[in-house]
Amino acid sequence: MINKNLKKEIFYEIYPNSFKDNNNDGYGDFQGIIEKLDYVKDLGVTAIWLNPHFDSPFKDGGYDVKDYFHASKRFGTDEEFFKLVDEIHARGMKIIIDLVCGHTSEENEIFLKSASPYPSEYDDMFIWSDNPWEVPQGYNFMRGRFDRHGSYMVNFFSTQPALNYGFKNPIFPWQIHYKDERVLKTRDYMVKVMEHYLSKGVDGFRVDMADYLVKDESHEDKSASIEVWQDMIGRIRKNYPNAIFVSEWCKIQ
Repeated sequence: MINKNLKKEIFYEIYPNSFKDNNNDGYGDFQGIIEKLDYVKDLGVTAIWLNPHFDSPFKDGGYDVKDYFHASKRFGTDEEFFKLVDEIHARGMKIIIDLVCGHTSEENEIFLKSASPYPSEYDDMFIWSDNPWEVPQGYNFMRGRFDRHGSYMVNFFSTQPALNYGFKNPIFPWQIHYKDERVLKTRDYMVKVMEHYLSKGVDGFRVDMADYLVKDESHEDKSASIEVWQDMIGRIRKNYPNAIFVSEWCKIQ
């Protein structure tokens, strides 16, 4: 998923929490990053990879996203984030942001709607079993924390409900095939997130856990996740042909 024309780029990773604290509140911020951009450019850097800047409770360093469409207030305002994008471009550099596409925060509005006992369009955007007592082996599930009748899958921490891109080989009734229309909504949502940032000048994305979207795939065969990405990137390329995608992808030797 890495662009061939990026081979000569020199990327500099910035973790906004700790990079440069401009207002002395104990956390790094957008203005602090702006103040150091000339220094970064003088190092020979041509592109910046910014770790998650989204609104988040920070139970996993920002990789638990509460709101994809707004910046965390600890870093600054949305306007300050896009000023950072402009300042990076003014120095002839590119910027890619972390795209956390495998899970959200348990505080994310779309998860809370999915976790409601009342039907909604978000019901199948997360992975739920049929009842709270069903905790399938081989996956991490949580139960008893929300009113929906079922247990829900998480990635990594208990506060990171897994977005549902489907299963390659469904076995149980609650598992939805990755080509089923019910889980295509998750792809649509993530495309919407990408288009939001590309339309405002972000050059592309470093894609978090890109190879683990479709569940129950083997390490040797990621063909279903590849197919999902071909669909989403194909849609993005229609309007943003030069969008950058750099994936976190596990290669088994």
